[in-house]
Amino acid sequence: MTLTRLTKELDNLSKDDSDGVLILSNHTVVWNLYLTCGKLLYATSEVHPVRRWDRALKQHCPNWNWGVDSSELSKDLPWECQILAQGISQRQLSAIQAKLVIRNIVQECFFELNSYADLRIDWKPSQKHIWHLSMAVIPLSSWEILSIVNKATNMQQRWQAGGLGDISPTLALVLKPGVDPQALPIFQKYLNSQFTLWDIALEQEKSVTEVTLSLIPWVKKGMLEFQNIPDLQVPTVKQTVAPTLPEFKTQRPKFDQKQPLIACIDDSPVLAHTLKKILIPAGYKMLSIPEPMRGFSQLIEHKPDLILLDLLLPNADGYSICKFLRDTPVFKDTPIIILTGQNTPIDRAHASLVGASEFLGKPPQPQELLYIVQKYLGQ
Repeated sequence: MTLTRLTKELDNLSKDDSDGVLILSNHTVVWNLYLTCGKLLYATSEVHPVRRWDRALKQHCPNWNWGVDSSELSKDLPWECQILAQGISQRQLSAIQAKLVIRNIVQECFFELNSYADLRIDWKPSQKHIWHLSMAVIPLSSWEILSIVNKATNMQQRWQAGGLGDISPTLALVLKPGVDPQALPIFQKYLNSQFTLWDIALEQEKSVTEVTLSLIPWVKKGMLEFQNIPDLQVPTVKQTVAPTLPEFKTQRPKFDQKQPLIACIDDSPVLAHTLKKILIPAGYKMLSIPEPMRGFSQLIEHKPDLILLDLLLPNADGYSICKFLRDTPVFKDTPIIILTGQNTPIDRAHASLVGASEFLGKPPQPQELLYIVQKYLGQ
């Protein structure tokens, strides 16, 4: 019932493009749901927010070495959102990864919220567009929220069906004094007050219900007991400065070197001229294709090493062209760089979903364009 009420509240706020915080609370717990332009940006609570964040990162960006410098954070946004925004801007993770992290966190929050029946819901509006960094971390749309609600509801139903209604997955299981750890060899490493049920489920790559049900018999035998454990500490390592783009020499290659061919699919002769002025002195050949479908035979014939693709094309949708190219075996692995003036998170997400390799604002800056081209083609 809690998620049903919450879904209605979020739906009403989305219709008004509301900005602010939806606060759900009772006498023991407070949850904050951050919205921007009516879309859900992030969810957090007082119980284990860092553990929840850490689990999501382990799943979707395990190699990201993140940290928090409190002097650089705004009080208007959760620190997690600001760290995600920094990670994207520093090219340490993609917008899709950021969205997946948020979805994971929101799903866990919704699962836990649904176990409470007496929550009070309050709305704290904020000044329009105060969540300026939200554009970098991609808020969740209404259909995404509905999908997450359905998953959280199904998880909660399985949890209740297993007779676990009085247990929270934020609890840890520890050995009672005098119990031999060898009696539970599979779970021995998790019974040291360091792992919650959520954490064990992630480590075991199983559902939290399945993991908890496998441990309950040992609780009933008096060998294990539930315990509250503290949250993790937030790393305070300062974020590394975004790498500066290297300087590129514009000398032409020697004649015995193969010049990589770059195709530009764009109907603008001005942009084509601009790209030629950047790419040809740097040692690349360029094939200009103003009309994609008519020029498809040229792409097949020349097999470019990299494709620059505009989103706004006459009688064609850049996303569809990208998907079409990806589905064509010849271009299955060809780097495709989207060029557009509509450089929004939604555009970036859509571009990634149809198989684009990178997303570059228009008009491209010479150093940035060469950096991305050489990233895929080498020097």
